[in-house]
Formats: sequence, C-alpha cells, structure tokens
Amino acid sequence: MAADQKTLLDDLTRRMDGALESLRRDFAGLRSGRASPALLEPVRVEAYGGEVPLTQVGSIAVPEARMLTVQVWDRSLVGAVERAIRDSGLGLNPAADGQTVRVPIPQLTEERRNDLARTAGKYAENAKIAVRGVRRDGMDQAKAHEKKGDIGQDDVKVWSDAVQKLTDQYVKRIDEMLAEKEREIKQV
Repeated sequence: MAADQKTLLDDLTRRMDGALESLRRDFAGLRSGRASPALLEPVRVEAYGGEVPLTQVGSIAVPEARMLTVQVWDRSLVGAVERAIRDSGLGLNPAADGQTVRVPIPQLTEERRNDLARTAGKYAENAKIAVRGVRRDGMDQAKAHEKKGDIGQDDVKVWSDAVQKLTDQYVKRIDEMLAEKEREIKQV
C-alpha cells in the first residue's frame, strides 16, 4: 500500500495545487486602482445556454491606465457582458458603446478597499472548499481500500493523518496568500 499511498498523495497534492493556482488567478483579478485585463478574467457571462468566461465572448484591452474595454464579438451578448461585469462583485460600472463595453476603474476609496478585501476572502474560502473536497476524496479512497480488504484500520489511520496534514498545509498557504492580498489591497 505504501506505493499506492504515495501515488494517491501525489494525485491529491496535484489537485490541491490546482486550487492554489485558481486562487492566484482570482487574486490577480483584484488589482488595486489600476486597469488590468486580469481584473475581468473571473467574470462569467450568461451566453449560449450557459455560463462562459468573459474571455470567450470578447477581447479585453487597456486603452488607458484607469479604463478597460471589452470588444464583444457577438452583438447580441453586449447586454449580457455589461450585466455580468456589473454583477461580478468587483464594484465596476460598465457602459456599452456599440459592440464595445467600457469599464472605468474607480479610485479606491476605503469602502472599495474593504469590498475588495471581502471579495478576496470569498475567493480564499472557495479555494479552501476545493481543498477540503480533495481531502474528502482522499479519505473516501482510504475507506474504499479498507472495505476491499487491501489495507487495515491502522493503515487507514496513517493514510488519514497524511491526508489531513497535507490539507492543513494547503489551508495555511491559502490563509497566507489571503493575508498578503489584503495587505496589498489596504495599502494606500
């Protein structure tokens, strides 16, 4: 079981790394005060019978330091793009101009900084939920092996401890990333 356990731990580590990478991308979208295309990457648009990433319905550009534009490829989706950006929780107020959606980046007030910090907290919580889901899968795998008779209760305990230790490490890293992002956001 030791080789199996190593393989399964490697798989769990890879999946938890995916949750961290997703969090990094989400945090990249929380820029303070300056326009960045990454700001709109987490936005999902109601289109074609489902939700798709904004980058699949238009191209994002930075024409000025405090302005983003989204060139929407399908004219019928301009309203949906505008609505998705407004409802994204990023505190942006887009305005449609033909097939282009202009998104001015507001000055960061204390209230806006607090909103961004709350949004960062939500992203971090979603990453923790993903990591806990991976942990649950790892625990379920151990129980399945025990049920099949591949391993005993002692091995399940060792396996569970290893999975929990790995989970704790990733939750700690998420908390550290959140603390760093909050410092960056609140820095005036």
